[in-house]
Amino acid sequence: MTPEPPADGAAAAGEHSAPGGNQAAAGEEEGASGSREPHPHLAHTWQEARQLAFDCAAPIPAAPVPLRNALRRILAADVEALQDIPHYASSAMDGWAVNGSGPWILAEPGQRLAPHQASPIVTGGLIPPGAKAVLRSESGLISPDEDGLPALKTSGAAKPGEPRNGEHIRKAGEEASAGELLVKAGTALNPAHLALAALAGHDTLSVLGKAVVRLVLTGSEVVPAGIPQPGEVRDTFGPQLAGVVEMLGGICSGEVKIGDSYDEWLSALEDQEPAVPDALSAEDAGVENLPADVVITTGGTGRSGTDHLRRAVAELGGRLLIDGIAMRPGHPAVLAELPDGRFIIGLPGNPLAAMMALSTLAGPLLAALGHGTMPPVVEVPCGSTIEPDPGRTRLMPFRLLYGMASPAQHTGPGMMRGLAAADGVLVVPPHGVQLGELVPAFALPWGPPIPEPGATAAQAKTTPKRTVRKPAGTGGPVDWSALFD
Repeated sequence: MTPEPPADGAAAAGEHSAPGGNQAAAGEEEGASGSREPHPHLAHTWQEARQLAFDCAAPIPAAPVPLRNALRRILAADVEALQDIPHYASSAMDGWAVNGSGPWILAEPGQRLAPHQASPIVTGGLIPPGAKAVLRSESGLISPDEDGLPALKTSGAAKPGEPRNGEHIRKAGEEASAGELLVKAGTALNPAHLALAALAGHDTLSVLGKAVVRLVLTGSEVVPAGIPQPGEVRDTFGPQLAGVVEMLGGICSGEVKIGDSYDEWLSALEDQEPAVPDALSAEDAGVENLPADVVITTGGTGRSGTDHLRRAVAELGGRLLIDGIAMRPGHPAVLAELPDGRFIIGLPGNPLAAMMALSTLAGPLLAALGHGTMPPVVEVPCGSTIEPDPGRTRLMPFRLLYGMASPAQHTGPGMMRGLAAADGVLVVPPHGVQLGELVPAFALPWGPPIPEPGATAAQAKTTPKRTVRKPAGTGGPVDWSALFD
């Protein structure tokens, strides 16, 4: 059962999402003049919102899924062989199954072989009763015997004594016996595991639960392709949001695109039917053909007349767990729960703000539902001084330079250029950061883990440094790695 949200959880005015689309004409927290509007204190800090998103969900129980849907899933129960592997003796070569020494009289394929008889066989073919070995095709030849009948003899390419008893025969149970343990519970399944399970006779595997996620992309001004006209914006969520959800541990079951009307919003949140891709049948979709555990919406989290998320949640009998977060960008983010158990994550319409809200809320929530742990936050030394912004946390994409995290450029709420080149995201506290001070940070879903400061310093010490000469009294580049000497 989820905890009750604080009574004073209303989001503050001053940071608005686009009216359902991907980008706003003005900055998310800045007016046209560039000055920030005043904002009151919000009920949830970034840390509180993140922890609540993790604590509000219970892990989804384990369930069987088809083999094709089990890749990278965590195995919930041991996999044992349901039969011998292989389950019959077969040929390892093209050639002839033979009984005894040659020459051999040719028999019909599949019949029991008497001594000095042979029958043709291909790789993987069933060894006929009575066969003792397989003679390779390149080691035998067929020629008339003394009675003029075709007979099999060893050729000049045959090795001395070929074929020996059992040669080129794959014995039944050679790889595993029925009942033998093949893969232990807790294993992250790779393609070879799935092939092995199929050989062992399994059609499904029991895996730990993962959240099925449905996307609701909104905005009548959003265009899916081409160059947008003034007043239109390109869809930035369609090409990437499903992929990010998968990286965060969810299973994206499909998406629906709607406009800005309240009826469309209500219908999209009310509808529990999964959207199966056209290329897949319901049977092929497997686990993805399930009702959603989480619905993620884009836009509609502001306070304008076209922002309908809160009203739709209320009409469906749901409750808001998080209604705004004291952070920038992404402050209008929403986390709600419906009576049927589905969680709703409302992302702001600006693309960078949405990604920061997704990392803050969806990362922890999907980890909790998927039997995972809270996504880690590490500390990195900051490569610049960042001024205070009382009352809220700032999430800043950064680049690692000389082992220090320097805020990236092009990181307005509606921009993606800075995030595309970033190594991670700084979590700047309201009181700001001094040059060289350790600051919390988290890795991007698609990026490598952020190196610990000690590892970065050790690497800097083992890397030859080029001395940077700088005329006295001028402002030039600084090699921050010298701070770790």
